[in-house]
Amino acid sequence: MSALLLRCSPGRLLTGFGSFSASRSKLVTQAAAMPQRCNLRKTHFQTEARGHPNSPDYRIYFKNSEGKYVSPFHDIPLKAETEQDNDVPAKKPKKNESEVLFNMVVEVPRWSNAKMEIATKEPLNPIKQDVKKGKLRYVANVFPHKGYIWNYGALPQTWEDPNHRDKETECCGDNDPIDVCEIGSQVCFPGQVIEVKVLGILAMIDEGEMDWKLIAINTDDPDAPNLNSIEDVRRSRPGHLEATVDWFRKYKVPDGKPENQFGFNGQFRDKDFAVEIIKSTHEHWRALVQRQTNSAGIACKNISCCESPFRCSEEESRAVVQSAPAFGAAYPVSPEVDKWHFV
Repeated sequence: MSALLLRCSPGRLLTGFGSFSASRSKLVTQAAAMPQRCNLRKTHFQTEARGHPNSPDYRIYFKNSEGKYVSPFHDIPLKAETEQDNDVPAKKPKKNESEVLFNMVVEVPRWSNAKMEIATKEPLNPIKQDVKKGKLRYVANVFPHKGYIWNYGALPQTWEDPNHRDKETECCGDNDPIDVCEIGSQVCFPGQVIEVKVLGILAMIDEGEMDWKLIAINTDDPDAPNLNSIEDVRRSRPGHLEATVDWFRKYKVPDGKPENQFGFNGQFRDKDFAVEIIKSTHEHWRALVQRQTNSAGIACKNISCCESPFRCSEEESRAVVQSAPAFGAAYPVSPEVDKWHFV
């Protein structure tokens, strides 16, 4: 893969490439509200909650290992490092580019309904719950699925450019980071940063926009050594990929929307194809933060991209977080969130 933007720190330059239910929402709220440290072998990030969970003002901000507020969209590296010694990334031999490991920002835990997402148009891009027509969004339980059926999130430093038309599907990007469905057994929490192995990709078309869905697994998952391709998933987990297509096809129908469509006749593409899509969306992101393309309303404030005119100081990033409402008690969640829908 091409190198990432230079990431700056004193004296060195590095290059690198909700609710489960109304009754169980308190558990997720508590997990997201407490300062969480993602103490992985390679990345160290904490989260800080502001506002009231289950309300429009709720936000989850990110800090790096130095305690500086960062953007999960722009400051968390796309490529995951396996080990670090004195902050110098270790080099790990790889057979090919498709074995590169990536950082994933978890937005939505498996089996939860709140549509949490990186706020792409807000400074520092915290995680928030999506709002439509003044109401918080929850995905419907389309039988037999309860909420999201995987940990759902995004790859940082990627962008599906709405100005770019995909040559295969002839659709333009949806103006978001590329989405990830993490199929491991651990239920993650919003704001968790995990290292994932990409296995394949699904070409979803959402109301005419290209909306790629990566299939990946947490490298800490017990099944990770045995899952190295989309065919491994198909063989060892009968029905999992079919359920994923069914979920994405129908999840908006209870809201009165039509079924989503798919490129490639709804067939998953392999991990080599997926890595090429990641590379493309990373290049679009590079142009975005370097102000070389129309930003389409995206907030690009960051603290680490040296070539970016949007780079800000530690004081500026702290001021963004301090301007948000202080953390408060969670609001109740309507029992309607648990309703079954048959479509």
